Amino acid sequence: MGLTAEKLREGLDCLATREPRLAAELARIGYPEPRIRPPGFKTLLRTIVGQQVSVAAAASMWRKLEAELGADFTPGCLLARDFDTLRACGLSRQKQGYARSLCELAHAGELDFHALPADDEEAIARLTRIKGIGRWSAEIYLLFAEGRPDIWPAGDLAVQEGVKRLLDLPERPAEKATRELAEPWAPQRGSMAIFTWHFYANPAL
Repeated sequence: MGLTAEKLREGLDCLATREPRLAAELARIGYPEPRIRPPGFKTLLRTIVGQQVSVAAAASMWRKLEAELGADFTPGCLLARDFDTLRACGLSRQKQGYARSLCELAHAGELDFHALPADDEEAIARLTRIKGIGRWSAEIYLLFAEGRPDIWPAGDLAVQEGVKRLLDLPERPAEKATRELAEPWAPQRGSMAIFTWHFYANPAL
């Protein structure tokens, strides 16, 4: 389960005692809504479908996939479809390669989404074995689908921009700097990540 509203609030309240600017912004714009996704291969598949396309295009492709495969489709259902069938759903050759990599690992039992390593870095390494799933996608999965409290997707541009604004930095920090700046926020970096998206979407008027 993802970070619930209660856990998110607890994490941010704890961080606010150490970050006065966070406390001020919480008072100004309020707490973010939780971002919870169901655990399993479908959540990662949706990430693959949505890569480098608009939200509307991704939603359209997903609807076509469910219409073709069924709402409760399994990895085997996708693997049984040929190239042209998946192409008609909007999946490019590259997306099909990534989707098949994911479904093959899940179908063979080599990737058990209910038994990922407890260590965050080990879990990220396990997920990035899938073609098309990089560190950012793995971190987003672990944060939204598993609710791991200390996940920090430092490569996310909105997170970087949120950190820049929150800490009043002269420029947006790169991924490495964003990761280093967040070290004092452990072990509640997941709550801070969700807040940075909320903060990014609510700029000062």
